[in-house]
Parts: sequence; structure tokens; C-alpha cells
Amino acid sequence: MKTVRRLLYRDIASAVFFVALAFLSLFFFIDFVDELEDVGRRGYTLPMALLSSLLEVPGHLYELMPIAVLIGTIYSMARMAQSSEYTILRTGGLGPGRALSLLAVLGVVFAVITFVVGDFVVPASEREAVRIKTLASGGRDLGSTGAWLRERHSTPQGVRQVSLNVQRLAPDGTLENVRIFEFDEQGRLLERIAAARARIDDAQVWTLQDAQRTAWPAADAAQAPTQVQVQRLDQLRWQSSLGADVVAAAVLPIDTMSTLELWRYAAHLSNQEQAAQRHAIRFWRKAVYPFACLVMVALALPFAYLHARAGGLSYKVFGGIMLGISFVLLNNVAGHLGLLREWTPWLTAAAPSIFYLLLSLAAFTWLVRYR
Repeated sequence: MKTVRRLLYRDIASAVFFVALAFLSLFFFIDFVDELEDVGRRGYTLPMALLSSLLEVPGHLYELMPIAVLIGTIYSMARMAQSSEYTILRTGGLGPGRALSLLAVLGVVFAVITFVVGDFVVPASEREAVRIKTLASGGRDLGSTGAWLRERHSTPQGVRQVSLNVQRLAPDGTLENVRIFEFDEQGRLLERIAAARARIDDAQVWTLQDAQRTAWPAADAAQAPTQVQVQRLDQLRWQSSLGADVVAAAVLPIDTMSTLELWRYAAHLSNQEQAAQRHAIRFWRKAVYPFACLVMVALALPFAYLHARAGGLSYKVFGGIMLGISFVLLNNVAGHLGLLREWTPWLTAAAPSIFYLLLSLAAFTWLVRYR
């Protein structure tokens, strides 16, 4: 059995490697051509475009890993069936249950690789890609409305709600064009702070530069001043519960977040009574996605039981490509529908994998027992 295991694992791993390499080469070429449009604009050079395209490779590998596993395993199993190698292995005692368990172990290895790439390599590479583009453009604009954050804190006068807006991220990580609004429990505006720049230290203290602080009188305070107070300060220290990790999650692309960071940010949004459905679905998708590799090897095993006359090798590989594309399509559609319909996040993320796992087991049972 050790020889059989080595034969299967070596053949499948080499096929998956070459399929992944082919896909990554194609996507790298597409990304590089797309980056060439920005070369020469605002200091964006050709080496920057090349490096930026290379940094996108881990993200593509993470997204394409289940498809590569599916196509590579189908190719390997169909080739062995066509050359009667798999028939010899079955004659030698490789039963369906044993074959499924052998491929399951390999699927777990592919799942671990996918998890490591998606949780450690991809966030680091995406942050570096953002940093390069930010350096080239002199900053990262956060859209016409900017990035909004929210927090609640208790004071002797009652609960205060704070809304914070950031318009731009500087190349060195400084937040630019920051606005802070503080409201009372009735939603009345109490204070507004506008600062040109802001930085956050490890103690979650915001250091605001070139700030203007405007305070309105509280309606329920008898001794409150009757006029609006305006202060201009070169530097203002503002204590907050919003740390650098929470702000980074709000101003950086969602691909820069690991599974743990997604869970923390979704919990923060829920605690602040903000919409957390998008990040909750993304968290569960990221947590469940590596197991798709296990589903893909199970889906590929029935191709080993197809007779060679049932179709050539190219037809089986084409079928594998169509299955992989349909899995990605269903995975993305389920995420968007779950966000629109507010479905349960974990079920939305796991539904495509569960469906294809049941499909693979049904096909495997039918081929083994009735064919």
C-alpha cells in the first residue's frame, strides 16, 4: 500500500502543480498588462507594475487552488483509468473506500496549504501591493465618502456615540482629512473635530495634527455655555477604543485581512450596532474555503471509474474545468445572495462545498455500485 500511496500522491501532486502554474502564469500576464496602463502616471514605474503583479499571485493561488486540485486530480485519475493502471490497482486490492481515504489525506494536505497561503501569505502580499500603489500615487483615496467608523462609550453625562470619517491614507500610514462627530443619546451633535492628519499609538490614543474642535452646548446641562466654542490646536490627543487594527480593517481592502482579523472586525461591527453581514460571510468563506480542496479530490475520484470508451481524456479534463468554474460561480453567487437576503453567514459560506460534496459522493456511489 505504501507503493500505491506514493504512486497516487506523486502523480496527482505533479498534475496539480502544473495546472496551478499554468493558471497563475495566465493571470500574471493579465494583471501585468492591466498594470501597464498606469505606468508613467504619478511616478508609477515598470518595476512597480511588475512587482505589483507578482504580489497578486498568492491571491490568485488561493482562489484557484480548489480548481487546480480538481483538474489535476481528474487528469491524473482519468489518465490512470485510460491506461488501465487504476484497473490493475483495483485488481490488486485497492477498494473504493481505501481509494477515497487515500485521496482524503491528500485533500487535507492541499487544504492546509490553501489555509496557510490564504491566512498568512495573501494578507501580507496584498498589504505590500497597497503600499506600493500608495507610494506611487502619493496616498490612497478612500472614495468620495471616505471610510466611516463608529464607537460608543459611557460618560458621567450618559452614553455618547462617536462617528469617525477618514478621507485619505498617506504612504507612511498617516490618516488624512479626519473628522470626528460626537452625539448624545438623543442624537444631538455635541462636538466636532476636524484634523488634517492623525496617527494612532499602541494605547489607542489618536494624535490629531492641525485640529479644529467645535463644541455645542448640551441641551440638558444647566451650567452649559450658551455659545458654540471653537478651538484651533496644533496637536490634540484623543482617547478612543478604535485601535490601529480596526482602522486598518476599515481603510484597507478586505483581502488584506486574515481569518482572525475578519472575526474580530465582524465582532466589533456587531458590538457597535453596525452592519457586519459582509464581513461575517467573508470570515466563514475564508474559514470554510480550504476544505473545498477535500471536496474537489472527492469529486475527482469518480472519474477513475469511468471506462475509457466513455470519453477521451480531454473530455474528462474539460468536464473538470466546467465543474471548477461552476463551483467558483456558485460560491460567489451564494456570497452575494447571502448578503442581500441576510442569510445565516456560516450556511451561506458552506452551502457550495456541501452541495459539491454530496454530488461527489452520489456520483461515486452510483459508479461503484451500479456501474
